[in-house]
Amino acid sequence: MTEDLILVINPGSTSTKIALYQNETLVAGATLDHSGAAWAGSQEIISELPHRVGLVRRFLEERAIAPDSLRAIVARGGLLRPVRSGVYLVNEAMLQDLKDQVGGRHASNLGGLMAWEISKKGRIPSFIVDPVSVDEYAPEARLSGLPEVPRKSLLHALNIRASARRASRDLGSELPSLYLVVAHLGSGFSICPFYRGAMRDANNSNEEGPFTVERAGTLPALFLLDLLSETEGRELRRRITGQSGMFGYLGTKDARAVEMRAGVDKRANVVWQAMAYRVAQEICAMAASFPETPDAVVLTGGLAKSEDFVARVMEYTGFLGRHLVYPGEEEMEALLIGVLRVIRGEEPARVYPETEAIG
Repeated sequence: MTEDLILVINPGSTSTKIALYQNETLVAGATLDHSGAAWAGSQEIISELPHRVGLVRRFLEERAIAPDSLRAIVARGGLLRPVRSGVYLVNEAMLQDLKDQVGGRHASNLGGLMAWEISKKGRIPSFIVDPVSVDEYAPEARLSGLPEVPRKSLLHALNIRASARRASRDLGSELPSLYLVVAHLGSGFSICPFYRGAMRDANNSNEEGPFTVERAGTLPALFLLDLLSETEGRELRRRITGQSGMFGYLGTKDARAVEMRAGVDKRANVVWQAMAYRVAQEICAMAASFPETPDAVVLTGGLAKSEDFVARVMEYTGFLGRHLVYPGEEEMEALLIGVLRVIRGEEPARVYPETEAIG
């Protein structure tokens, strides 16, 4: 029945993932690729909103689904103000912050805006779940060493929290009783001490931590100052966040190709090994966030599909104890489960910009 349908929307930089669920059963899904569209790739990501909304409406029309027959709409959260983890009702305050891009420019900012437009401006309940701006840092985690530069919480909160919930089931323990170190390994890496139900620290992948498939991670500060004197700031930001890491060394963002090359190409092997080495270092650092032994290390994201990369990481981290590997990212399912928890009364929907401190 259409009144049980939930629409899930996940906007990415070059595509929009859409899925219709009846309770927990997938009814229909699509990945709408618009990398070649004339309107795509604009410097002003918000200008893509009407085009992406039109694609979603067409998806529904082709399946004879009227938007006002949906039970709820849930979308990927964007770069908002710092918030606690949870499910948030899309409201006017959130919409304004997404339009103003208060946390920065990113395709995920379109999620809440798209949900609102398709919901006929709030007539159908629309939500986001665990946006990247979730901030549950411990006070000591906020200090960078330079008073004018606090450490900012930006992390892959949706997949980290979904993986932590899965780990709690596999370990047979309630999430608030666990100490996990969760490593999300996608195009960006977020490595997080998940302590007693909260994400108490993480590396902001745009600024620090291990180098990734395309990001530089932590850099020598004084050398970076010299580089900035030679390079325009916007160009340097682009290089650091999208043209560095594995890509900078090897000229490709295809981790599968690099894994294959590593067996025959010495330089590729060194870069592949170095990336695993840096990930392992960050895992071990985050495992020292609390004076306890972690219950498990969780490896998730696209790179967790590589048995070779996982094995290289675990060569260094095996002494920490149990490891759980959840390959890939189940963001659509995580969004769905989040909104179902609200619909079923298992947790309340939060109201943005709720910023309840956790100390």
